[in-house]
Amino acid sequence: MKFYFNNNKHLHFVGIGGMGMSGMAELLYNHGFTISGSDITKSNRTKHLSKYKGIKIFYFHKKENIRNCDVVVYSSAINRDNPEIKEAIKQNIPIIKRAELLGELVRVKDISIAIAGTHGKTTTSSMLGSILFEAKKDPTLIIGGIVNKFNSNNISGSGNIIVVEADEFDKSFLALNPTFSIINNLDLEHLDCYKDLDDLLNSFSTFANSVPFYGKVALNIDSSNINNIIKDINRPIISYAIINEADIVASNIQHNNSNTQFEVINKINNEKFKIKINCPGIHNVYNALAAISIAIELKIKKTYITNGLNKYAGVKRRFEIKYQNKKSNIIVVDDYAHHPNEIIATIDAAKKGWKNRIITIFQPHLFSRTKDFYLEFATALDLSDIKVITDIYPAREKPIKGVTSQLIIKKMKKNNTYYIPNKNDIAKTIFPLIKKNDLIIIMGAGNIYQITEGIINRIKK
Repeated sequence: MKFYFNNNKHLHFVGIGGMGMSGMAELLYNHGFTISGSDITKSNRTKHLSKYKGIKIFYFHKKENIRNCDVVVYSSAINRDNPEIKEAIKQNIPIIKRAELLGELVRVKDISIAIAGTHGKTTTSSMLGSILFEAKKDPTLIIGGIVNKFNSNNISGSGNIIVVEADEFDKSFLALNPTFSIINNLDLEHLDCYKDLDDLLNSFSTFANSVPFYGKVALNIDSSNINNIIKDINRPIISYAIINEADIVASNIQHNNSNTQFEVINKINNEKFKIKINCPGIHNVYNALAAISIAIELKIKKTYITNGLNKYAGVKRRFEIKYQNKKSNIIVVDDYAHHPNEIIATIDAAKKGWKNRIITIFQPHLFSRTKDFYLEFATALDLSDIKVITDIYPAREKPIKGVTSQLIIKKMKKNNTYYIPNKNDIAKTIFPLIKKNDLIIIMGAGNIYQITEGIINRIKK
């Protein structure tokens, strides 16, 4: 693959540590671009990029960071009053959003596939990537998580297919015009960007209609909100489901620990085949169906589909089993769930796959999300046997008066609910609660994963 951006060779990424930003930065670096970037936090992604000779990362935002740049790229989490953005404007350096750059990259390949939905974008993208690699399509991937098989969030292939995540935050997915798209589910989210559910639905309709007349949109028609927008989509559709009648259907679903098996009924080609994936939960059956639907549209043989999904090794922080003691049957899982429906899906996956008692350790992500969904969070977390909640991870936000983790806790059942404000105190506090046959889920989109090793070390002792 070769990129041509005229003489624009030096790209500076403001917020380079973000999963989407770091993936694009690394991909472009590997194709001969000079890359620099800034972030306020040192992370695994910034450390990874720093290993490359020639990528300079600043751990602060200052106008002095803008040196000899041809283009400045910024994420949706960066405000326009950022000193680097202001300096780029002063120097007449073009500034573009991450989504705009992704839109440019999508057009490099003949076939582009954009994966959308409130949940499961990263897993679906990597499942489809696994199928495409099995079929020797040598795809390019730019996704929002570290794929275990490649230990990376980006893969640069020589084939003519690119797979990207279409993030609905800040309506950034509207900058894409893919050949094929997926809408895997649709729930109310990002009320800091959308006025209401109708605004969100309208944006997803616009996204669906961005594919060309010769493309296709894969839709999960078990999602009620997706069904509400089908009438507004005037592009070819391929449907998939577990409950409703659809073009592609999953049946005879069986769960056993982290293994899930089911039968695919392909009504388009009038064929059936069995699928086995090494990840638990009904939500992952939907993720697999989404990937299968597009693979069928690409006329990929079912042998490649079954083998690709069977070899799928998961994504970091998506029900990632970090520790399992066969003697005590204590299991420690790290998971990215940060929306109430994601929490429900993760706990349900644990219950379907195992018979263990479930301990959930949850770090709320964003003040605005906590304010909007604290009732739903309380209901979701109460599905666990023991619930531990820590303080809110603010990410890009400033505190909102009156919004704390206590909003959630006050609506939860009081028995077996623990509030531990400082995440660094969790390991020593909950250790006396841990028993044989416990499945511990460390959950959230912030930095809660950092306590995982401490909990595992205490269990080992």
